[in-house]
Amino acid sequence: MRVSLSIFIIAIISLFSSAGISQQSSIRGHIYDAKSGEPVIFANVSLLESTIGATTDDNGFFTIAGVEEGTYILKVSYLGYEEQTVEVIFVGNKINYYRVELIESGINIGTVNISASKQQARAEVQISKLNVSKRQIESLPSTGGDADILQYLQVLPGIISTGDQGGQLYVRGGSPVQNKILLDGLTIYNPFHSIGFYSTFETELIRNVEVLTGGFNAEHGGRISAVVDITTREGNKKHLGGQLSASPFMVKTLFEGPIVKLKNDGGSVSFALASKKSIIEETSTSLYPYASVNDTIGLPFRFTDTYGKLSFVTENGSKFNLFGFNFDDSFDNPLVARVDWKNSGGGMSFDLLPTASPITLNGLVGFSQYETSIQEADEDPRSSFIREYVLGLNFNYFSNAYTLKYGLEVKSIRTEFDFTNPFGLRLNQFQNTTEMSGFFKFKRSWEKVVFEPGLRFQYYASLGEFSIEPRLGLKWNVTDKTRIKAAAGIYTQNLISTSNERDVVNLFNGFLSGPESQFDDLNGDRVTSKLQKSRHLVFGVEQDVTDNLTLNIEGYLKDFPQLIVVNRNKTSSTQSDYTTEEGQAYGVDFSAKYETGGWYLWATYTLGFVDRFDGEQEYPTVFDRRHNVNFLTSYTFGADQDWQVSLRWNFGSGFPFTKTQAFYNQLSLRDGASTSYETENPSNIGILFSDERNGGRLPNYHRLDVSVRKTFTFSDYMNMELVASASNLYDRDNIFYFDRIRFERVNQLPIIPSLGLRLNF
Repeated sequence: MRVSLSIFIIAIISLFSSAGISQQSSIRGHIYDAKSGEPVIFANVSLLESTIGATTDDNGFFTIAGVEEGTYILKVSYLGYEEQTVEVIFVGNKINYYRVELIESGINIGTVNISASKQQARAEVQISKLNVSKRQIESLPSTGGDADILQYLQVLPGIISTGDQGGQLYVRGGSPVQNKILLDGLTIYNPFHSIGFYSTFETELIRNVEVLTGGFNAEHGGRISAVVDITTREGNKKHLGGQLSASPFMVKTLFEGPIVKLKNDGGSVSFALASKKSIIEETSTSLYPYASVNDTIGLPFRFTDTYGKLSFVTENGSKFNLFGFNFDDSFDNPLVARVDWKNSGGGMSFDLLPTASPITLNGLVGFSQYETSIQEADEDPRSSFIREYVLGLNFNYFSNAYTLKYGLEVKSIRTEFDFTNPFGLRLNQFQNTTEMSGFFKFKRSWEKVVFEPGLRFQYYASLGEFSIEPRLGLKWNVTDKTRIKAAAGIYTQNLISTSNERDVVNLFNGFLSGPESQFDDLNGDRVTSKLQKSRHLVFGVEQDVTDNLTLNIEGYLKDFPQLIVVNRNKTSSTQSDYTTEEGQAYGVDFSAKYETGGWYLWATYTLGFVDRFDGEQEYPTVFDRRHNVNFLTSYTFGADQDWQVSLRWNFGSGFPFTKTQAFYNQLSLRDGASTSYETENPSNIGILFSDERNGGRLPNYHRLDVSVRKTFTFSDYMNMELVASASNLYDRDNIFYFDRIRFERVNQLPIIPSLGLRLNF
């Protein structure tokens, strides 16, 4: 009944929007780069001799509505491109479509990015939100010659990484399972390879990355901490091209181009195919023997990633994309464990621009699945599988005064999990569940205020639970240079991780749906809801100190009133497989960005606190890094801007851990009470942990990475890049974990120099 009510409300909004605004005269269009057919993001679009205008979104799309019938001159401008003017016609209920291609000028691209970001900062709430471009990713020191989005995410404020091996991201006090990571709208359950330099994503195909570290609005749901939304671009619509690269870490290929070239009065069909494969497991024994496990194992990381996309653009600007991916990873160290995982999927996305309606719509249909297994010495194997089918449809209305977005989404999720805990008790789950959601978000802008309320409806079929989740974003442009912003929201999720938070390093990450069986809460009462829940409150200030220097300060609070966790300490079959916790994450993020000429500088500091209460004691989580500092600088120089030097330094205070209190011999007692404990050989060494959970702190972490890139240009469409880099330049011994049984410290990777070669054509 409640789901039907939410659908009814959304339908009423749709009808109201269509009926109320259908009489307005409007135009719409796309702005493209004339050379490649790529969208020009945040271009200025205005009608001459008027105050009416708009800016393009991340698809290069714009709409101008509410204009009297007539013929006007449309001006399109964007620093770095030559200004264009086009005659446009507003007439009755008809919505004319225009496509404009901009030609690059000689203005420095750095100025372009500054102009776009300033305009976006004034027009959007942007609380706990960062947009990452391909250029920003490439400003990083590129380990092995290949910059990666994972490396850039680690320098963003509020984001903590656990290191070079088996790394995971923790966003403002949220664990990895509480973060939703999307690739073209599909969930990627494990986007980071075992060697912590690389993700599964291909940098060259990234159009935009939205990182929402908290307080995100109603279009996103199903997670209680953060969202990383990665969108890929279409293949080049004008020319065949690609990239070939090689380094000691991996080899990569990218091919793209038009099947039907884009023309102003027609559509296009283009393709993109990218693949990369690690070779570090082969090269490390000779190049990095000091960092290898031994002479035969080397660095035991293997991965292969493939992504393909076929894109159709119609004459009226509508788009259809068919895409698919397959990501494989394996960590095989006989001294520790063998871990294998695979993430695969695909789907179709579309953006439709009906010629007779002011409402546009976009949608997605597809699937994503993840399977993983681990085999450790003297331990039972563990395995996990999750598959998600998704069908989503969103409606968008843009006017000069306000924006309205609303949509529906249906997901079918299957989980399989098999695990045996240290006490020999097995947890096995096979479950199919359905999640249905609907949302609407309204945005209204005045001269100084941006008001953005939203509401999301979530229904979890397997649990029979319905959640109403209000969201709100606000921005006040106090002056042209000072902006105050705030956001708040309620969030839920059904997915549970099986990671053991007793240790910082987790090689195995399995997934479970929320339990159907009954269990107790912290007070010993039966739980009334089996969802994980959070409440966010964020407040921030942006200050443009100069045209090139921007400061941002944000304070945040994430309250977790209920977290469902696997009861790993279960000692008998009569105990529940699950238990509950509660907690908070709070802190403040500082960031400063400076861009001018060839310089790009980015500095961040996070002071954060993450606490949990398990019913017995309050404790800091294993990812409670109190202080985290990042400094990134990149300088491009030379007569043709063909040299680039990049440097990144990171400092983090030590992670908490539970101290070891004592060891004991685990006897098998094969003969029962008559077993001779004096002559019986222990089957294993047991550990007695301290009663104070996570009462110790590991040593501080810090590392310096650097790279130098030289570009050799052969023609307008061909160049070669030579990249020399070094990770952990001053060879800092950063702790990875402490082997309690062997009583020895295991460190992160030492200094890793490399040389990479990349051919772009």
